[in-house]
Amino acid sequence: MLKKTVTIKLENGLEARPVAMLVQMASRYASSIYMESESRRVNAKSIMGMMTLGLMPGEKVVVTADGADEENAIEQIETYLTEG
Repeated sequence: MLKKTVTIKLENGLEARPVAMLVQMASRYASSIYMESESRRVNAKSIMGMMTLGLMPGEKVVVTADGADEENAIEQIETYLTEG
């Protein structure tokens, strides 16, 4: 299991379209992927769960991946959240 704290740098944060793209990206991986902000922890493959986080630029999120492709999953999600 890998964990990484990432600062959101997307211009508009995680609103509907960026969340949809992130969920699609996470769904490509066999690993279980979760995102945690404050006391909320949601499945990164769930669009409804991800929408409840409402993350804005500058906020930090902990990305957790567990599985055979966890390194690649964390890497790609971090790149997306920091570079768009």
